[in-house]
Amino acid sequence: MQLVIHGKNIDITDAIRSYVEQKLERAAGHFQNITQEIDVHLSVARNPRITTNQTAEVTIYVNGSIIRAEESSDNLYASVDLVADKVSRKLRKLKEKRQDKSRTHEVPAIEDPKLVPDLLENRAPELPQEVVRVKYFAMPAMTVEAALEHLEMVDHDFYVFRNAETGEINVIYERNHGGYGVIQPRHGNDNHQSDSDLQVPVHAH
Repeated sequence: MQLVIHGKNIDITDAIRSYVEQKLERAAGHFQNITQEIDVHLSVARNPRITTNQTAEVTIYVNGSIIRAEESSDNLYASVDLVADKVSRKLRKLKEKRQDKSRTHEVPAIEDPKLVPDLLENRAPELPQEVVRVKYFAMPAMTVEAALEHLEMVDHDFYVFRNAETGEINVIYERNHGGYGVIQPRHGNDNHQSDSDLQVPVHAH
């Protein structure tokens, strides 16, 4: 299991590196058979208005899946403690899901999605002032159900994936008023649709 630590606005001292390695090796120790790599980003915000300015972000690559967690506080070591606890819970949840699927060999069905009239839902679109990070990752084809499981693991409110049925890039995201939505490309002959935002029901796990 490879562990890589990066820092932004902070020097990664031997003490910090040792603490991070100790906490994450303990958090992922029982899952080494499925864990391939752990990336850690530690950062300190320079904005004095931000009180919880010390952030620990962890991304774990787990046999075709990605687990991500992020925690911030006013103390870097506390942030590391919090994020280590979160990834430990997510790893346990992922392992339990895989064990359940291997026993049942069944995948929950997804109901036919329904069109949502307004993609932005009265929210004004906002673009970032600058690109602060570029990420590259493999994008194997998967079902919407599988993409929903990945979304629950990455600690984001959206997940980009390649739809196994269409071969196109889709985005599944958490809606403000509950449930999930799927954004699909609009083609030239689809002008009769109000948008390509599709509602996806939530399944109990």
